[in-house]
Amino acid sequence: MRYGVLILPDRRWAESRRRWVQAEELGFDHAWTYDHLMWRWLREKDWFGAVPTLAAAASATSRIQLGTMVASPTFRHPVTFAKELMALDDLSEGRIVCGLGAGAGVYDDEATGGKPVSRRERGERFAEFVELTDRLLRSPTTSYRGNYFSAHEVHMHPGCVQRPRLPFAVAATGPRGMRVAAEYGDLWVTAGKAGNFDRQPYGDLIPLFRKQMEALDRACEAAGRDPGTIDRVLLTGGMVDGTTESADAFFDASELYAGIGFTDMVVHWPRAAFPYEGREEILAEIAARFRGNA
Repeated sequence: MRYGVLILPDRRWAESRRRWVQAEELGFDHAWTYDHLMWRWLREKDWFGAVPTLAAAASATSRIQLGTMVASPTFRHPVTFAKELMALDDLSEGRIVCGLGAGAGVYDDEATGGKPVSRRERGERFAEFVELTDRLLRSPTTSYRGNYFSAHEVHMHPGCVQRPRLPFAVAATGPRGMRVAAEYGDLWVTAGKAGNFDRQPYGDLIPLFRKQMEALDRACEAAGRDPGTIDRVLLTGGMVDGTTESADAFFDASELYAGIGFTDMVVHWPRAAFPYEGREEILAEIAARFRGNA
């Protein structure tokens, strides 16, 4: 099992830098940030952009993988985003993971003046977004015309440090998203039921995640892919509750989820207040167990 931490982009860099550096020093394998214009419960609070945050984090660290959790076509275009990803991969010397999702709508949609998008359109747009982003990052020159996005002779030089492109972590729970994950994902991401933030004890959610795992396996088999070739990432802290109550809880959850096939578990950096409230010291306690098990 690999372990990650999600650091909200809600602090000025003078303070936030400490968290990214500490995440690496503590021994986490990867660190992520949300890619939103504003976010749910904190939309009236301080909130910074994901791409410049990751660029700064890349310059402040040297080992840890860094990623978006997750970028969506709500306000991103594959051409401009691919250029940014290529630059991030260069700045980090090949440590970027691109988390991708269909987008939950509401706040980011409203911020950009977008019209409401049906569930079907959201799924179609996401599939096209991932397909074109994949093409751009793999090819030196790309032209493409779709229903939602287009590209005309876009040159991508020098390309990604990671070949043939940086990894995609595709967030998906429904059939259409699972197909996208099976076709393009190096990793698959779930946080529970899409859009559900009702907290449940981590142990109670094993049946849900078993079903999602089975759905991913079927999607891989339908795509002619070995299901064992896609890593599986669990994001905790929203619907999946209790993983940072103590180091014992963290490793108990880790053992349970590794047992059903997860390869990675991500927790949120504890905050002083809702959401993701908790003690920062718990991360040091978890890290001490990392070192003890090494």
